[in-house]
Amino acid sequence: MESRGEQSGPWTVPNLLSGVRLLGIPVFLWLVLGPQHDELALLVLLVAGITDFLDGWLARRLDQRSALGAILDPVADRLYILAVVVGLFLRDIIPLWVAVVLPLRDVLLWLLVPFLRTRGYSSLPVHFLGKAATFNLLYAFPLLLLGDGSGMVATLAQVFGWAFTIWGIGLYWWAGILYAWQVFRLLRDTDRRVAQESA
Repeated sequence: MESRGEQSGPWTVPNLLSGVRLLGIPVFLWLVLGPQHDELALLVLLVAGITDFLDGWLARRLDQRSALGAILDPVADRLYILAVVVGLFLRDIIPLWVAVVLPLRDVLLWLLVPFLRTRGYSSLPVHFLGKAATFNLLYAFPLLLLGDGSGMVATLAQVFGWAFTIWGIGLYWWAGILYAWQVFRLLRDTDRRVAQESA
């Protein structure tokens, strides 16, 4: 669990990369839903995937971990997934159940945050399974977008895109269940830090 306390200031290279990823969200939605420039939208998704890898790697490499980064990185990932899901659903590339299942998992986890705060924690931890799920989804969405066409390349992109999507959704929910279990154990085994600090 991420506890309070900051190791680096907010203006770090990893945090700037997360900020770039956030700025790309409205750009992606405009490209997909407005002029439907799918090639440029794919480029935005590629940049998002690269920055998602780099911000975590650089945080460890440059020892620039921060409390802001611990929140900003997963929030950027989740907002990107939400934006892409909305965009692809409105383009009729993915069905309604996919557009509902992915955000629903995040809604359920956000509902756990107030319980975390009763124990002195501000956010849920990011572990390997959650990053693996995001990795699968960040591969799935560009492939599904590329598969929205005709020809051999589009067919292959659709097949591999749906394979990554199914794996990504499964891992996404598995990670969510593990997060929820960690919160349950924390609530069960840890006294209220707020009560202790005020005593």
